[in-house]
Amino acid sequence: MQLDTLYLGGGTPSRLGGDGVAELLEAIRAHASWNANAEVMLEANPDDVTASTARAWRAAGVTRVSLGAQSFSPPALEWMRRTHDVDQIGEAVNHLRAAGIDQLSIDLIFALPNDVPRDWCDDLARALALRPNHLSLYGLTVEPHTPLGHWRDRGEVAESPDSRYERDFLLADSTLTGAGFEHYEVSNYALPGARARHNSSYWRHVPYEAIGPAAHRFDGASRSWNVAPYAEWLRLLRGGIDPTGGEEMLTTAEIDAEATYVGLRTTDGLVLSEELRAHTASWRDAGWATIAADRLTLTPLGWLRLDALAVDLTHAGSR
Repeated sequence: MQLDTLYLGGGTPSRLGGDGVAELLEAIRAHASWNANAEVMLEANPDDVTASTARAWRAAGVTRVSLGAQSFSPPALEWMRRTHDVDQIGEAVNHLRAAGIDQLSIDLIFALPNDVPRDWCDDLARALALRPNHLSLYGLTVEPHTPLGHWRDRGEVAESPDSRYERDFLLADSTLTGAGFEHYEVSNYALPGARARHNSSYWRHVPYEAIGPAAHRFDGASRSWNVAPYAEWLRLLRGGIDPTGGEEMLTTAEIDAEATYVGLRTTDGLVLSEELRAHTASWRDAGWATIAADRLTLTPLGWLRLDALAVDLTHAGSR
């Protein structure tokens, strides 16, 4: 199997250290290969990055690191139960660059509850000062059956209002695009030539394989996923049993709906029929989209309404 991209993430693979990541990549090489131009990306916590681990990752073939900084505010990091401090973010960047890993993305979280001390403008400025070529920004969401969900249910924390989410999102867009970054996907910004190739493959429906518990795979027509509990996944593997936990075949309608959603969330946009161009003219008039020739692309204001607009366009296209 020849791989164009490889993503070590979901969880925190940097906890494996330098030798652990090297052993993992060597194990993958027993079943697949990739060339020198492939993107090999690793998710990392700042406190896992040392001079020696960074050198080991690069020697093992890692070409890109997504660094989970999340914030430069000590109270915000403490509230999020992060294990790193602010100084370790810059130290991690320096170690990675010294090791020769120049493709560097910084992850930040916005729309924190109002009572969490945090200056979003300062976070953006401090991230830019580290000179990454990519940033991924995610609005905080409260999921059920998580610690944050339990805090909310007990009234210990209040979710950020929609107005805060919108203000933070638009501030990030104006700040980062003003600094030369392309807002190429709803959550992602890149300098020219620095887009995340692996994530972009998901948005283009490129087939991908899965390794590890809860990992998903896609062959172009169906998706399947491995069992989630680590102990169960390991037991099946050791017994020579397929660890696949489930599978779904995508219908034509589902494929079309996904293509609509994915197209709307990227600057590639969608090619529309004349009927759908007329249907979405009101989006353009509201400032939610641009329409050039037969292609529609959402603006940042439109991305704030992504889910609703995708449902609207899917229903309009199925009539």
